[in-house]
Amino acid sequence: MKTLRLFASQNLGLLLAIGMFAGLYLIYFSMHPNYSMNVVTQNGNETLALIFVSMAQTVPVLVGGLDLSVGPLMTLVNCFGSIVMAGTGGSALLGIIASLGLGAACGFFNGCIVVYGRIQPIIATLATGAIFIGLALFLRPTPGGNIDGDMAWALTNDINELGFTYGWFEDAGLFGLIPMQFLILLAVVVFVWIPFRRSSLGRGCYAIGSAEGAAYMSGVRIDRSKLAAFTLGGFFAGCAGVYLTLQMGSGNADAPQAAEYTLRSIAAVVIGGTSLYGGTGGVIGTIFGALVLRAITFIFRVVPEDSLFGFVASPLLQPLFEGLILLVAVSLGAARVFQVRNRLSLFT
Repeated sequence: MKTLRLFASQNLGLLLAIGMFAGLYLIYFSMHPNYSMNVVTQNGNETLALIFVSMAQTVPVLVGGLDLSVGPLMTLVNCFGSIVMAGTGGSALLGIIASLGLGAACGFFNGCIVVYGRIQPIIATLATGAIFIGLALFLRPTPGGNIDGDMAWALTNDINELGFTYGWFEDAGLFGLIPMQFLILLAVVVFVWIPFRRSSLGRGCYAIGSAEGAAYMSGVRIDRSKLAAFTLGGFFAGCAGVYLTLQMGSGNADAPQAAEYTLRSIAAVVIGGTSLYGGTGGVIGTIFGALVLRAITFIFRVVPEDSLFGFVASPLLQPLFEGLILLVAVSLGAARVFQVRNRLSLFT
């Protein structure tokens, strides 16, 4: 029992995010007129890019900084991907690798400015975000591109569609109904985030966010850990850009969309229990934070207009109600911060 209470106290933010998502999605499920696995896949398509952008925001936040360039970087990779991913087979795969490399390189560029330029991350990334949007507009002055349709279809549907598209198999049973979005996210978490989290660089990021001076005195390589944090954040933003390219089948240098994704990524981080002071939280909570944000949007789509709460279905009022619900969700996600009197207790 004591162990359970300790786990709950140390993971309060994550548990709140899971609870909020479960409650909101249960409401959505009960109100949906024709719920099916196709709906789950569609929801996954709309959510995965936001999840990756929010993961990109999480890593710099862990070292005590905000990255305002995650949305613009996603947009840049989307426009770049619409060019280099236009082939088929091996060339498309190389295009995906190049796009992810671009994301990581831009994240490393952010880290160099922050570490060696000694500029606050929020200021540095505000500037680099403008650069990324400018480059995206240079690559795609107008929306365009033509991604391989088979690849886009296979990677944005379920496992059965992947096997059928490439002739590997036609029906994998219940396993084949699993959306590809889940497998892609699982692969990134298992093969990228968890090894980083357990590495000396990952532990260094948490130490820096908790107390940078103490981390330095303990021998943590401050500069190297910060560079790693921003580079990994850029990689996650690159994942978002690649998936957005697959989903849309083209590239679009949409500055308002980039700004919206950036702001929502910060909200997802807070809802997921990661402290904006740094040093506590993680990607898993952020994933559920992003799911909470999308669940709110999904609910508004299925509210019957003739019901008691039908007035929230009005497109003119939805931003108002979505903002109010989001404010409550963010407040719950930050509840642990509200309860402490001493900042040090956040990390004990």
